[in-house]
Amino acid sequence: MPNNNSRKMFLEIVKQLRKLIHDENIAVGGKLPSERELAERLQVGRSTVREALRSLELLGIIETRRGEGTFLSDFRKHQLVELLSTFILQDVKSKKDVHTTMQALEKDAIRTICMSDVLHKQSIWDAFLDKLQEEVLQEDIIREIIIISNNRLALKIWFLLKQFADEPYRSFMNVEEKKAWKLLLTNLKIGNEQQAISYYNEWKLLTNRGEIK
Repeated sequence: MPNNNSRKMFLEIVKQLRKLIHDENIAVGGKLPSERELAERLQVGRSTVREALRSLELLGIIETRRGEGTFLSDFRKHQLVELLSTFILQDVKSKKDVHTTMQALEKDAIRTICMSDVLHKQSIWDAFLDKLQEEVLQEDIIREIIIISNNRLALKIWFLLKQFADEPYRSFMNVEEKKAWKLLLTNLKIGNEQQAISYYNEWKLLTNRGEIK
């Protein structure tokens, strides 16, 4: 699991990207250097640059076009990264609130799916139940639930907060977690919101990860 240093590295890369855009006067719609070039110029690994770019794209700050490259959106309208980097990392209570907010978004996604006949009756839940028979990362299913709930803003916020929460859900589920998720998905399939949320809470107690004491 990435530590506090890796999280600070991510924020530093975001700040350096902002400076590069400013110093080189890249206008809205302008093309950014390639991932490889950015890694060389910032003297960091390509995987770290890729993660930072992915986050900025989810926030709508940049846009990646297949076969063309990465382009700048209206960067001036997006102050969320700067606010988070200067506020969240400075206050323990705020860090704890990050985890609480992530859980609120996750529960809301479950509720949204349960309340929608179109969403909770999808065949994808059977595929997830089958997936539980194999090794599965904690993040895989909870991320897909937020995506399927079709709330793009919630997904953007959740993904960003995950960067500031020591990247939770990176472990493989153990046997007890899989049992909780099997019951959660079974109830989600029939739109039983109360029971689905109950098993989500049980899963969170089992993981007990990323909580700031």
